[in-house]
Parts: sequence; structure tokens; C-alpha cells
Amino acid sequence: MADTSRSRFKKFLLTWRAARAAPLEDPTDHEAAERQRTKDPQSRQQHLRRYREWLWPRRWSLALIIGLALGGIALDLIWPIVQIHLIDGVILSASMEAAAKERELLFWGAAILPLFLINSVLNLWRNLRTTRLNGLLAFDLRGTLFHRVLHLPLDEAHSLKTGGVLSRLSGDVDATTGLVQSALLSPLLAGIRLVATLAVMFTINWRIALISVVAMPPIMVLHARWIRRIRPVWRSMGADRQDIDARVGEALGGLRVVRAFLKEAREELAYAVGHHTVIRKQMLATRTQGTIGLVWEALMPLTMVGIICIGGILVVRGHATIGVITAFVGFAWRLIEPVMAIVNSISDTQRGLAAMERVFELMDKPLEKPDRPDAQLAPSCITDVRFADVTFAYGSGKAVLHSIELTIKGGTTVALVGPSGSGKTTLTDLVARFQDPTSGAILLNGIDLRDLRLRSYRSLIAVVQQETFLFDGTVRDNIAYGRREATDAEVESAAQRANAEEFIVRLPESYRTRIGERGVKLSGGQRQRLSIARAILADPAILVLDEATSNLDTESERLIQASLGELLKGRTTLVIAHRLSTITHADQIAVLEHGRIVELGSHTQLMTRPDGHYRQMVERQSTLAEDGASWGISR
Repeated sequence: MADTSRSRFKKFLLTWRAARAAPLEDPTDHEAAERQRTKDPQSRQQHLRRYREWLWPRRWSLALIIGLALGGIALDLIWPIVQIHLIDGVILSASMEAAAKERELLFWGAAILPLFLINSVLNLWRNLRTTRLNGLLAFDLRGTLFHRVLHLPLDEAHSLKTGGVLSRLSGDVDATTGLVQSALLSPLLAGIRLVATLAVMFTINWRIALISVVAMPPIMVLHARWIRRIRPVWRSMGADRQDIDARVGEALGGLRVVRAFLKEAREELAYAVGHHTVIRKQMLATRTQGTIGLVWEALMPLTMVGIICIGGILVVRGHATIGVITAFVGFAWRLIEPVMAIVNSISDTQRGLAAMERVFELMDKPLEKPDRPDAQLAPSCITDVRFADVTFAYGSGKAVLHSIELTIKGGTTVALVGPSGSGKTTLTDLVARFQDPTSGAILLNGIDLRDLRLRSYRSLIAVVQQETFLFDGTVRDNIAYGRREATDAEVESAAQRANAEEFIVRLPESYRTRIGERGVKLSGGQRQRLSIARAILADPAILVLDEATSNLDTESERLIQASLGELLKGRTTLVIAHRLSTITHADQIAVLEHGRIVELGSHTQLMTRPDGHYRQMVERQSTLAEDGASWGISR
């Protein structure tokens, strides 16, 4: 069957209907683990407890909003009571003269008008405070969640889809923040208004009050049970939107590939199918809610008819008055409003709870390498970095580094060479503590890196990667990313040392030129030189160059190589290089194969080994270079 929105929706509909016996079960196949987790009431209680803890610092703002709402409720109930007096005690009074009636009506009109104005001011003030509270809560939660994402372990961070993270930071955070209104303020205030209105109604005339409320409890119970079944639909829609956002991010990030392979129509189709599926699910949820909505819409006129007809009979029999019936018509509106608010809050709460679970699921992911209790500050002077029998594997997979023994003296340069997949980048990731060894240890001046505070250690390191990442800002902003306080002179000096100034000054606004997202307005070589300038300005004690000159043209590479001697002077440097001609100056060259160091020495030492791995690699590259030259190919 073709993958269409109709087929996706039919599959979802079948599983949703099959799951109706278990209302909280999410039938989305790819969320089986989430489905199992949300079945656990204890997990839900933990989420709600954390939600209460998150709200606690804002308790006084909540108290003010509730106080303002209570004042508005009290003022709102005054008018129907006054209305009874004006109709029965004034307008229909047989004992009062016309002039007295006029004075009484004018008096109460002048007295009630300021109360209406005060009520309007209280409502406005409450709305403003509620908007401010929601904004602050969303800011707090969004900031906490973003902090968590930035500090996730790299494996966890890479496993998250960009669209999924963005949807949680935007829509899910808003829905979670909305729980304050839908799950707390709205039902609480509606409940108070409902109880107060019922108390006044039953005090005035219990017979008519009974007519007004007799049909509401069973309809509310039915509505609550029905809405409870919609929650899996909302959660599934959130997952679909996450996938759509992720697909859009991938398409925009790989736009050159999409266009090169003429797959624009395919991406548009995937986008349309995803959105149509969401629309179908949204229609399902709306139809389900709309069915109950029809009952509520019919309830109000039926209540009015009952009050007037049955109330009229009570008037004829002497058990009620015209003023009471008129007031009860107003009370009925005031009664339906909080009931509808409670019912709607049930639906909104279901969506908010689904979003809350997704937010807290991300928050529950472990942080990157928390400092040990006795962790110490990293030393500022590097004596040596030593790999002591280091083995590393990603997760529970096969080891990619085996028993690495390597000592890097402070201020020296070590080059890492070897075929793709030999473990070069993994080894530098261990030095930067993006990962920790599975066994063994990496020692800085004899101290295990895991015994150092991560931030203090990372402050010693700068990394220049093959895949250059620049931000959508100015040239200056990108060079000074690691040192925001750097002066213009320091930024320009770093650019000069990276041989980047010669193209920067030709840009429209020089250092103030905006370079676009990921530096799209620059060439690959220009982006790489900015990345190197950023590392130079950071003035690191340990420098990692991960094929940092691989994206440069011949002239740019020549310019960088000319300044490498000064750049590396006094720094402990690890260089990953594909072009072996660029690392002949290294103090040590480590040759890796299959995650093991098979040769170690200087360029001169390794070239003296007739059958050595390094010498064979150099000779192969020389042969390839000569063959390329004979075909007119230049690097």
C-alpha cells in the first residue's frame, strides 16, 4: 500500500479503536516505550509532583490571580440578587408610588454601575497578571529545557531529531505552561464560581435551582470519559509534528543534495503527507469533542425553557416570583459558564499532560559527565597528556579503540594518521572529553581527566573540525565566539594569523559582514580559516586539528601551513591529517589501524622503515599525486 495520509490515518485509527479499552494507551507504533511508561500512574504522579515544585516559586503570583478572580466572582453574583429586589420589590410593588420607584431605580443603577466598572478592572488586571505569569513560566521551563539539551551527552544529543527538540521547546513548552490555566486556575475558579452560584440559587429558590442543574452531572461524567480517549490522538499528533519539523530541517540542511538529485517533489510530498495525517487526526479529535459540544449547546436552551415554563407554573402557584425567574435566567448563564470551563479544561489538560510527559522525558535524560564530588580545577600548565591502556566502545557495541598507550609531552605536536574508521577522531574526542574511556584512563599531568572539573578542563581546549560550523552572525562574532570580551585588535590579529584577513577586508562590511546560517555566504576555505581564527583567539593550551586544512584549496592551504609553525608553538597539539605532507613537522606521528597504534615516531624515523605502514601511505599518496598531475588534475 502506498504511504499516504489516508493509509497512515487508517492504521492509526485501527490501533486507536483497539486501545479504547485502555484510555491512556498511546496506539502510535513507534512510541511503544513511551506507551508503556505512560501506563505507570507512579510516573504520572512524579511528573505532577515536579510540576508543582516548578510552580512553587511563582506561588504568590498565582495567589494574586486567584484573589482577583474571587473578587470578580463575588461582584458578578451581586447583580442577579439586586435584580430580584428591583423587579419584585420596586417595579412590581403595589405599595410604592411611581416617584419612589423611580428614585429607588436610579439609586440602585448609580450604585451598581461602579461595581461593574470595578469588576472589569479586576478582570483586566487578572488577565494581565495571568499573561505575565504564563510568559515567565514558559521562559523558566524553556530555559531549563534548553540548558538540558545543551548539556546532554553527545550520544544522546545526536540521537535527538532537531525538529523534535524544537517542537518540545516551542509547542510542548507552551502546552505544558498552559496546564497552569487548564489544570489549575480554570477548574479551581470555575469550581468556586459554580459552588457560589449554586449556593445563591438554592438559597433563593431550591425548586428552580434543581431544574437548572439536574441534567448537568451525567453530561459532565460522559464528557470526561469521552475526552479521556482523545489524549492518545493529541500525543500522536505531537509526535507527527516532531517528525515533520525534523524532515523540514533535514531538507533545508541538505538542500544542495535535494536539488542535485531532483528530489524537491519527493520532499514536498513527504511534507504534505505528514501534514495531511495531522489534519486527519485533528479532525478525529474535533469530531469527538464536537459530538459532546452539541449536547452542551442544546443544554442551555433546554435549561432556559425549563426555568421559564416550570418557573412560571411555580409563580402561578405562589412558590416563586417574576423577579426570581428573571434572576435565574441570569444565574443559568453564570452556571453554564463554569461548567463549560471545567469541561473544556479536561480536554486542554489532556493535551497539556501529553506535552508535559514529552518535556519531562527530555529533562530526565542524563547530563553530560557530571563532576565528581572531589573534582579539582584543571592545571593551567600542560606537562603531558598520557593515554594509559585506553579502550573505548560506543554504548554496548564493539570497541573502536584497543589498549591505547600514548604520551604527548606538553608543547609538542602529535599527528594521528590512518585509514577511515581507524579511530583517529574518537581518540581526539576522548582528549576533549566528549567521551570517556570504557577502560583505562587519560591523564593530564598525572591526573585522571575524570577527576578534573569539566568546564575548567574544556577551557584549556580548542577544536578545529573538518566540518566547520559557523553561526548566523557577523565575521567578528564568529571569530570571538570563544572570547566575547576580545577587543577588535585581538580579533583582527587572530584573523591575520589564520590568513583570513585578506578575504575579510574584501567583504561588504568587513568584520561586520553577516555570513548567513552556517556561513553559507562564504566558501569552504574561507569558513575553515574563520574556524582556525576562532581557535587562535581562544588561545588554548591544547589544540585539536581534525583535518582542519582538508577543505582548503591549494593556495589557502599554503597560507595556513605557512602560519602553522607560529600557531602550534608552545601548544600541546593533536593533528588528524589526510594529506601526510602537512604533518611532516610533527614531533610524533601515531599510525592507527583498527583502533590500535601500529607505529609511533617522527616523520624521519617512520620513513626509515622499508615496510612500515606510514612509509607505504606516503608512497601511495605520492603515486596518486603524480598520476593526478599526469591527467592534469591539481589539488
